[in-house]
Amino acid sequence: DPEFVAKLVEECEKVNRIVILQPWLEVQKKDESKDPEVYNGLAKIYVDNGTGKTAEKFLLENNLYNPAVVGKFCESRDPMLAVVAYKKAEGECDDQLIEVTNKNGFFKDQAKYLVVRENVDLWAKVLTEENKFRRELIDQVVATALPTAETAQQVSVTVKAFMSADLPNELIELLERLILHDTGVGREQFRNNKNLQNLLILTAIKADKARVMDYVNRLDNYEGPQIAKIASHPEHKLYDEAFFIYKKFGMGVEAIQVLLQCKEDIEKATDFAQTWDKPDVWVILGKAQLDAQMTKEAIGSFLKAEDPKYFEEVIFASKTGELFGDLIKFLIMARANLKNPMLDNELIYAYAKTEELGELEDFLNSKNNAKYPEIGERLFNEKLYLAAKIIYKFIKDNSKLALCYVHLNEFQNAVEAANDAGKIPVWKEVCFACVGSEEFKLAQRCAMHIIVYTNHLMELVMHYEYLGHFEQLIEVLEAGISLQRTHQGIFTQLGICYCKYKEEKLMQHIKDYWSRLNIPKLLQACRQHQKWLEVVHLYAYYSQHDNAIDTLMDHAAECWSHELFKKTVHQVSNSEMYYKAIEFYLEEKPLLVNDLCADLTPKLDHARVVTLVRRKGHVPLIKGYLLSVQSENNNILNEAINNLFFEEEDHKNLLKSVDTYPNFDQAALASVLKKHELLEFRRIAAHIYKMNKRFEESIELSKKDNMWDDAMKTAEVSADSALAESLLYFFVERKEYECFSACLYTCYELIKPDVVLELAWRNNLVDFVMPYMVQTFADYSTKMSTLFAKVAKLEEKLDDGEKKDGAEEENTGAILQTPLLITAGPGMMGGGMPQGPGMMGGPMGGQPPVGPGMMGGPPMGMGGPPPMGPGGPMMGGGAMPPPQGSPFFPQN
Repeated sequence: DPEFVAKLVEECEKVNRIVILQPWLEVQKKDESKDPEVYNGLAKIYVDNGTGKTAEKFLLENNLYNPAVVGKFCESRDPMLAVVAYKKAEGECDDQLIEVTNKNGFFKDQAKYLVVRENVDLWAKVLTEENKFRRELIDQVVATALPTAETAQQVSVTVKAFMSADLPNELIELLERLILHDTGVGREQFRNNKNLQNLLILTAIKADKARVMDYVNRLDNYEGPQIAKIASHPEHKLYDEAFFIYKKFGMGVEAIQVLLQCKEDIEKATDFAQTWDKPDVWVILGKAQLDAQMTKEAIGSFLKAEDPKYFEEVIFASKTGELFGDLIKFLIMARANLKNPMLDNELIYAYAKTEELGELEDFLNSKNNAKYPEIGERLFNEKLYLAAKIIYKFIKDNSKLALCYVHLNEFQNAVEAANDAGKIPVWKEVCFACVGSEEFKLAQRCAMHIIVYTNHLMELVMHYEYLGHFEQLIEVLEAGISLQRTHQGIFTQLGICYCKYKEEKLMQHIKDYWSRLNIPKLLQACRQHQKWLEVVHLYAYYSQHDNAIDTLMDHAAECWSHELFKKTVHQVSNSEMYYKAIEFYLEEKPLLVNDLCADLTPKLDHARVVTLVRRKGHVPLIKGYLLSVQSENNNILNEAINNLFFEEEDHKNLLKSVDTYPNFDQAALASVLKKHELLEFRRIAAHIYKMNKRFEESIELSKKDNMWDDAMKTAEVSADSALAESLLYFFVERKEYECFSACLYTCYELIKPDVVLELAWRNNLVDFVMPYMVQTFADYSTKMSTLFAKVAKLEEKLDDGEKKDGAEEENTGAILQTPLLITAGPGMMGGGMPQGPGMMGGPMGGQPPVGPGMMGGPPMGMGGPPPMGPGGPMMGGGAMPPPQGSPFFPQN
């Protein structure tokens, strides 16, 4: 049974009789039993019954027992033996060992075990803040355990454990013990260990800065540069310690950097540099002094170092501080060690600033690497003109040399240098300078080379004007127009100057040189300075006659003249300008508008002109023009002229106009005229009605004004028998018998003889009507004679045997059988008239009536008047009064 021994020991142990098993267990031991329970039992027996040394010896020497079981057994009997047993477990019983040592105060043993054990995790457990025995343990580690450590590994693990537990002060104690206080034989490996010394110093830097200076002074085998770098970090600010370390290790550059960069103590750094006295230290000091604006001291440091490394900064600082004397020394040193054109340029500049012009000329004649154009430009820009002149003269740069002469007020030399240079910018600079100094002859000499270039001319003009030298500017331009290379710009600018400063010459200049002017540009100047007459001429030369007319109208007070206006307006391209011109004349020059219109007659729309002028209410002003164009017989023109005559009460010309030019609204004019208070205008109204075949209205109007002649003429023109007969009745009614007789004569062709005879018979007007009747019978007799002559010729042709067809014979017979049906004459409407000279047949001795009687009635004699009563027979038996009735013929 594998568990037999364990059970046996357990049972004996319960009754406290385990000792009885010792012999048997010893036998098993001798038999080299491998059963751990055998040895566990022996260990318990030795602990209980044996001496302490025997038990300890067994526990130390035997490797077959179970340390956990035996250690647990020993804790209540002999805790020290429990510690021995737990150590035998080789780490498996670390927790039990820590517990039993803490419980019994075995901190020394615990410390030694931890050092020997070399287990970081175990160290972490015992060094935690929760361990209330940590301080006692640390004391034992520092006092006894670590000084007895045999290997560097043990020390290293211990130190790391303290570091991991963040116990810097305790670590310092530990390291001091090892390095400074452990003087035993064979302990040199720890005293002189570089890592331990480094760790001690670093730990002190972090935890106890007051000890650092002592450590770095007493210790020698540590990493000085690295520790000094850490010490000088802003986090620690151990600058004195860092300086001491660098100095101890012979690192002068780093040491002075600590003084300068960390402590910012230039004075102490200067003392150190004098003590150390090496170029690299002087260079660093010089740079620091340069940064601190101690330029003079910095130059001294660089001179001691003979190092031109920071020459750019030195040059800048020296120029800022105006330390050109010291800078010259530095640059001479720098040129001896370094080939750089900047050094030579700056040396020239320093000579110029210190006015050491002799040394400057010597330097130029010596071998150097200076960039002359660059330094010359710099000297010029900084107004060091004397030095710049030397440079430019040396390199034969006439352009810049001329400018230097300008600034030195050597204008004659400047002009000569500019002539040698032959460049426009140089000419301009010299010219402007001469103008500014009122050297006008030299300025004009320069200007002749400038104004021939269009793009430079304006700048020159502006410069003269800005300084107020107007007369001199005009002299330059007047001289310029005679140059062989003259151009449009010169003529134009001269015109502009005349416009601004000598307006009396402007017009002549325009007339003489208009073809060589930039007209738009000069126009702008003239408009700006209100030279309106010149503006008009420029527009005319530029073929912008519309704009010229606009200018003449907009600024009439300054530039208008009638002849110029008429000459210009003829050349406009926009016909609207004619009417705009007429409007202008109507408003500004009304007495001349007729002349303008007459001058523009071929180009005008006359109807539009009339409309325009009528809207302004000034038609009488253009009467002459209207009459001159009335021949076109335009209705608007005619109406305008007729209205003028009407307003002027000029009836003669109105009548002439109405008759000659009938294209107008005649009805409207007649309606106005018929109401006029003057007779002649009412007659014209009647005349217009007559012209429009409104005869009745015309006659009525004449009747109202007793214009019998006009009425008769209207009736004649109307060719209307009714109107003529009506007029006869009117005259009879008014007892205007003379007019009645005259009307018979005037309207002879329109009046029926029977009507006339009836009126004469009824009103006893035979004497007034007799001339008419005589003429009527004479006409009838003549016509009949002519007719019968023609008939006789026809009969003669028949007698000659010419055969005619039946239709011709019938036609001829019809003519012979009905002679009285032939129209007797105009106005004969009714029966036939008697032939012969006798009136109305009977005792007058004429031929007897051909028909049944005059006008269809019985034969009428001259024996007396017919019955006058209303019941008597009408003359002719069937004649009726006019449709409108008559007072002489009452209506039934």
